[in-house]
Amino acid sequence: MNKKELKAFLDEKAVQYEKPDFIPHDPIQIPHRFSKKEDIEIAAFLTATIAWGNRKSIITNATKLMDIMGNAPYDFILNYNPNDAYLFESFVHRTFNQVDLETFIRSLQNLYLNYGGLEKAFVSGIKERNVQLGISNFKKLFFEVEHLQRTQKHVSDPLKNSAAKRINMFLRWMVRDTSAGVDFGIWKSISPALLSCPLDVHTGNVGRKLGLLSRKQNDGKTLLELDTSLRKMDATDPVKYDFALFGLGAFEKF
Repeated sequence: MNKKELKAFLDEKAVQYEKPDFIPHDPIQIPHRFSKKEDIEIAAFLTATIAWGNRKSIITNATKLMDIMGNAPYDFILNYNPNDAYLFESFVHRTFNQVDLETFIRSLQNLYLNYGGLEKAFVSGIKERNVQLGISNFKKLFFEVEHLQRTQKHVSDPLKNSAAKRINMFLRWMVRDTSAGVDFGIWKSISPALLSCPLDVHTGNVGRKLGLLSRKQNDGKTLLELDTSLRKMDATDPVKYDFALFGLGAFEKF
């Protein structure tokens, strides 16, 4: 395919997969259970944090997380007391355990009580329209609270050459327009043009097969290469192609 044909192909696939019937097969179904902005973003952040491994397991454990919080995540965060840490004793998702979860709850509480919430905490770290720098600065802010060093691995740092797939996915959920019925579009202070594609096995493999990527690793440098390729096709909403690349890989075994 030439560049024009490739863009037309991916535009078509993006439209094909960015539909509400995508939701039941994806972890994004968890925040879609809520209507309040703060509930949506907290549910989305925690779900994205554990979004690696088997998708069924991700959805099952994210549902357990919501149950622990009484399916009222914002209220739970605001009123959390460390004496309630026993609630997390049975929770584990791969290497994310009850200690990590308790730290995340306290960190979120700190952000909402002292920094105006998740959106303002992210936006405050973005300099020169660089969302990846914003993610790195957000990580510093997030771990202001007392924590074990091991817990830091659950928030990626793009400045350490991480593709930061889970946080970039979370930002896609929060920022992109909601008109197609999948993403939420509740964060108005970040432009979709600045977002990066959530780079995973599926998007990476399909990107290489289509000539969008040359690097073999799924790291920060590869993410920059992919972003550059996608922005040439749509500079205002490059991350819409996440639906195309992921759909081709996960559902069509492209």
